[in-house]
Amino acid sequence: MEHVEPFRASPFPLDGGSNPPSQPSPVEGEGFSRFGRTDQVSGRMLRRAQSLRAQPTWTEAKLWDRLRQLNVRFRRQVPMGQYVVDFVCHRANLVIEVDGGVHQLTDVAVRDLTRDAWLVSQGYTVLRFTTRQVENDIDGVVRDIRNTASNRLKQVI
Repeated sequence: MEHVEPFRASPFPLDGGSNPPSQPSPVEGEGFSRFGRTDQVSGRMLRRAQSLRAQPTWTEAKLWDRLRQLNVRFRRQVPMGQYVVDFVCHRANLVIEVDGGVHQLTDVAVRDLTRDAWLVSQGYTVLRFTTRQVENDIDGVVRDIRNTASNRLKQVI
C-alpha cells in the first residue's frame, strides 16, 4: 500500500485565501492547457520555469508578494508556447514582465517584441515594467496591474 501525504494548505495562497488542491489527471500525461497538450511543453522549458521559480530576482519576489494579495490568481514563471513569462493571470489574459537592464540591448528588445506579438496573438495583454519601476514605485506598478486586470475582467479586483 502506498503512503500518501495529507493535503497541506500552501503557505503562499495566490488569491488571498487557501485554495483546495487541484485534482491530478486520471492518466499521466493527458493534461491540456490552452496552448495544447501539456506534454508538448519541452522538458527543457519546464526545467527552466522551475529554476526561475526557485531563484526569483529581488524585484520579482517583491512584485510576487504584492500580486498574491490581489483578489485574482496570478502564476509565476509559466511556460507559454516557447516562452517562460514572469507572471500570468489566465482568467484576465494578462502577462506581466519585469525587465532588467539587459532588455535595453537591441537584440533582446527585438526578441521581446517577437514574444509580445505572439502573446498578443494568443489573446493576452502584456504589461512590461522595469526593475527600477518595481523598486521605486511598487504601488504604482500594482495599481497599473490591478486596473488592467479589472478592465479585462470587467470587475473591480
